[in-house]
Amino acid sequence: ADQGFAVVVADGRGTPGRGPAYERAVHGDLAGPVLEDQVAALHAAAAAVGDLDLDRVGIRGWSFGGYLAALAVLRRPDVFHAAVAGAPVTDWRLYDTHYTERYLGHPDEHPEAYARSSVVADPAAAGPVRPLMLVHGLADDNVVAAHTLRLSSALLAAGHPHTVLPLSGVTHMTPQEVVAENLLLLQVGFLRDALG
Repeated sequence: ADQGFAVVVADGRGTPGRGPAYERAVHGDLAGPVLEDQVAALHAAAAAVGDLDLDRVGIRGWSFGGYLAALAVLRRPDVFHAAVAGAPVTDWRLYDTHYTERYLGHPDEHPEAYARSSVVADPAAAGPVRPLMLVHGLADDNVVAAHTLRLSSALLAAGHPHTVLPLSGVTHMTPQEVVAENLLLLQVGFLRDALG
């Protein structure tokens, strides 16, 4: 916000702490309800604050938030105009089974839920190409770097330009304060350039 951006943070369906029904609303679909809620929150904020520029909307996040950021520019480029996706889960078949199967079931029994929730196939069907920066720690043992590499390959195959920033020696969340600060500055610079 101190860089001139309006910042909206919204906890959509699937977020814990609002009751079991709210958390379970993403059962079988980790993409649709979560993305719809971000769009709804953005429009509600714009209705409440009249000077938000909905023609220059960026989204950023890490881990599930990184997944959501990539999902946003690929599935809703009409709403989201640039994204920074840090350590994004791009294919739920590659992620921790305890977490994933709680929402999507077993991949052999519910392949449609995994396909619906994956962003790896999205670049081929995406509308307008929006600027996307992918950031991933190469020592990440939670969301392994293969997630970002698979999405990058799909983006290249579809002819979608994007930026990949690999972080050598960094795990899922960077513990080094200087690295974290410089990473935030890079993200702000990327969004400023992408959104004009």
